[in-house]
Amino acid sequence: MRLGQNPAKSIDHVPQPKEVTVAVVSYIPFLDGYYSESLDVLKACLTSIWENTNSPYDLMVFDNASCDEVRSYLLKCHQQGLIQYLVLSDKNVGKGGAWNFIFQAAPGEIIAYADSDIRFFPDWLAKSLDILKTYPKTGMVTARPMRTPEAFYTSTLEWAQKAQLNGEVQVDNQVFLSWEDYREHLVSLGTDEDQAREWYLSRTDWRLSMESPALNRSVCSQIGAAHFQFTAFKSVLREFLPFSMDRPMGQVRSLDEQINSAGYLRLGTCEVLVKHLGNHLESAAEDNRKKEATKDLPQRSSKNGRIYDIPAFKKFLLKIYDSIFKIYYR
Repeated sequence: MRLGQNPAKSIDHVPQPKEVTVAVVSYIPFLDGYYSESLDVLKACLTSIWENTNSPYDLMVFDNASCDEVRSYLLKCHQQGLIQYLVLSDKNVGKGGAWNFIFQAAPGEIIAYADSDIRFFPDWLAKSLDILKTYPKTGMVTARPMRTPEAFYTSTLEWAQKAQLNGEVQVDNQVFLSWEDYREHLVSLGTDEDQAREWYLSRTDWRLSMESPALNRSVCSQIGAAHFQFTAFKSVLREFLPFSMDRPMGQVRSLDEQINSAGYLRLGTCEVLVKHLGNHLESAAEDNRKKEATKDLPQRSSKNGRIYDIPAFKKFLLKIYDSIFKIYYR
């Protein structure tokens, strides 16, 4: 039995979603140890989206069973209208599970994905969209120049070399990425600086330039993209669903592999427009000091004699930490 009429029947207009859904996945199970600064990092990530995204977008956050403090913060942001779509999972379904949901449920036709430890700089989305809409059959665009393993961009390079012969695109192969920008990203991922230096000196960059009739100018891009942050057409991402990952992390490169195998382009912007923060939020002063110290190729860093800086001992301690973490949170 119904009493009266549903007031919703009188509504004659429903707001339509934006073309772009910016999607962030968060997982912060507690605020100690490795995760002690992770809530601050998440806040920096979301704040940088709100402050530096001028193109229209809706924000979706998928939380992978974080602790109460994190969920309270996200709920408050949602109530304030800062997050348009908030999904709270009662268990950690991993990044693959989150992608399965986001790539189907996101209302926008374009998805701009990011891990929760990414800081965005002005124009990151606009310049990502310029590349996505200019280059044909683009699979994903990361908002910074990347040097990824060649196995993940063979389709992009093959297309570029053929398109160059047809006069469709200009291709340049030299060192475009500065040591400072290369080092900053690799070290944030936990790569040893000596190893990063060896990789940097042994490789070059593939940079492309293509005319955009819609923009009436050429659009620069660099070959290479990464799964930690990318912009893509939802219709393309759906081709690779579902992701059957049996671990929370460690298997996410399957998306990189599948996009390349399907013949899609994997590109990045020619400017650094996003930064991977990791689990530590550097102050502006600390960040600037590091940039000054790495303007030129550094020499092998000296050690200060602390026992926990010895590589073998450091590796041993990290292994113990990893084992403890798995016992309680796997």
